[in-house]
Amino acid sequence: MSDPKRIVIVAGEASGDAHAGRMIAALKARRPEIEVSGIGGDALRQAGAEIFTDFRELAVMGLVEVLKRYREIKAVFNQLVERLRREKPDLLILVDYPGFNLKLAKQAHKLGIPVLYYISPKVWAWRPGRVKTIRRYVDHMAVLFPFEETLYQNAGVPVSCVGHPLVDAVHSDLSTGQAKAHFELAPEHRVLGLFPGSRRSEVEALLPIMLQTAEKIKQRHFDLEVLLPLAPGLDRAFLQPMLKQSKLDIKVVSGDFYDVIRSCDAIVAASGTVTLEIALMGVPHLIVYRVAPMSYRILKHLVKIPYVGLCNIVTNDNIITELLQDDVTVDNLDQHLTPLLTDPQAKSQAEYIRQQVLTALGPAGGSDNAAQVILDRLDEQDD
Repeated sequence: MSDPKRIVIVAGEASGDAHAGRMIAALKARRPEIEVSGIGGDALRQAGAEIFTDFRELAVMGLVEVLKRYREIKAVFNQLVERLRREKPDLLILVDYPGFNLKLAKQAHKLGIPVLYYISPKVWAWRPGRVKTIRRYVDHMAVLFPFEETLYQNAGVPVSCVGHPLVDAVHSDLSTGQAKAHFELAPEHRVLGLFPGSRRSEVEALLPIMLQTAEKIKQRHFDLEVLLPLAPGLDRAFLQPMLKQSKLDIKVVSGDFYDVIRSCDAIVAASGTVTLEIALMGVPHLIVYRVAPMSYRILKHLVKIPYVGLCNIVTNDNIITELLQDDVTVDNLDQHLTPLLTDPQAKSQAEYIRQQVLTALGPAGGSDNAAQVILDRLDEQDD
């Protein structure tokens, strides 16, 4: 009997860990003997992967922010390359996180290790030259969106569109009233969700403004309750100094993430995968994005598309309001959030957005489809 196949996977942030966890769970359901190890978090651990470096050592957003932690990230990179050289896995799976992972793909290519890239870098938004790097060092792309498949086919890169895993994953069995009761919120009260992101730099930039906005809304709407989910990779001790500055009683919750979303009447969220999840739950929301000023000035010149929110990108339409950088102010958040909480039409508009996003996301079965692409790559080695 041959030895079991060995995979190393690298997911450098919370959303990548969540997607990777679903994919590896689907893989293990088919071939439980496959050994998986790598960089990730709780989702990959629960799927059966051995995590030798937690993604919290890598999770950072913005060009300037990355430079501040360059030595730490470089040390993790060097250790991983040495591990690949020593252990020579049958497949390296890279999940998003392109600044780190494309450099790793180059090293794996030198070592003769096949590379599968799951969740494409946003080459259609900025740094299109990365397609050349991908063509050279990546053996196969597993992409989420149909338009990405066309892009890579035209560039001569082996590619499969597996569909977005959130199409299947986003679900709650609870009604809004039941979800409020589950989190010990008054069912008749309005609930505002504050989703400042999963990276510390994001939270530090956004949460204080979100809290001040919630205080301002609370002055007019006394029935307002405020909910803050504890993102993977963060802890309450990190949030506490910011929460102490607020006059509000903020309910911090963890787990049951889609039930958390369901309990909210409106949400203000950092740009990222979470905004797709909120849209697919049919909850009115507002997208905010804020990084170091130097990072933003650089990105503004590099980014080639008009939106930062994934819902707007995949539908190619400004269906959800985005507030960026200097526009992320208490007055602006208040102006846009209050109607989401009070206008009877907000919920029906959110349902329309849900249908638009579902249509744009492509085929269902994303995690299972991605698992099959992995098996195909491994089986090719035995032919």
